[in-house]
Amino acid sequence: MSKSPYIVIADAHNFTTEVLEKSVSVPVLVDFWADWCAPCKMLMPILTKLVEEYQGQFILAKVNTDEQQELATQHGIRSIPTLKLFRHGQMVEETTGAQSETVLREMIDRHRERPADKLRLQATAAHLAGDSAQAIALLEQAREIEPTYHPVQLELAKIMIDNQRFEEAQQLIKELPANVQAQTEVGELMAHLTFSTVAANAPPFSTLESTLANNPNDLMARYQLSALKVLEGEHEAAMDHLLELMRRDRKFEDDAGRKGLLAVWTLLGNQGPLVNRYRGKMSSLLY
Repeated sequence: MSKSPYIVIADAHNFTTEVLEKSVSVPVLVDFWADWCAPCKMLMPILTKLVEEYQGQFILAKVNTDEQQELATQHGIRSIPTLKLFRHGQMVEETTGAQSETVLREMIDRHRERPADKLRLQATAAHLAGDSAQAIALLEQAREIEPTYHPVQLELAKIMIDNQRFEEAQQLIKELPANVQAQTEVGELMAHLTFSTVAANAPPFSTLESTLANNPNDLMARYQLSALKVLEGEHEAAMDHLLELMRRDRKFEDDAGRKGLLAVWTLLGNQGPLVNRYRGKMSSLLY
């Protein structure tokens, strides 16, 4: 076993100090294992590699279940290897069986304090105070420190959208790996970007409503009004306009009505009575 200062042997006597108390400062990953366990032996080189790479950003605590049967029972260990991650004195995640380096890395990263996180917090405070330029500068600095830390990129894209720098926001999102782009949060951000872009050059509500009253077939006015409604949280009214847009011209802005409805559903979590009702209305138009 490695002699790293970041790997400790935990038992019933020192579990509180080595795991619970230390987890207040850094994540502590507890590995419940045994000498006879082949998957445990497969896991150890991966864990050792991560310990050496992270250099104290998390602690690995090893618990031999043969020697610490009472401790294993106390923590509900039924199969090994079992990994339990502790943070702030509580178990926050667990997994069983031999896991890949990627899975373990992501598990640790979700709970460790990263250098970029302090800059993110400062950027959020600056943005809320109205200093978007400072917020952007801080996030750019955070990206230089941790180029692959995608939450920074997402925060930067959000601020770019708020500042109507839509092309830059879109580029930031496009640069994300495919698996990150598939996440719900990114889908919601893309939907917000779409409606923000449409609404950016739109006339006021009253003007658009007057325009549609005089000319219901003004498709751009209807599209812009739907975007403004979405940004104001008036999702049902927005979907009514998008359905009407879809009914009048499927070719307008490359099927903007249908795509807009899908984007609104994304913002609404793709579930719930409202989403289901408008799914039915879309189906009636399509089929």
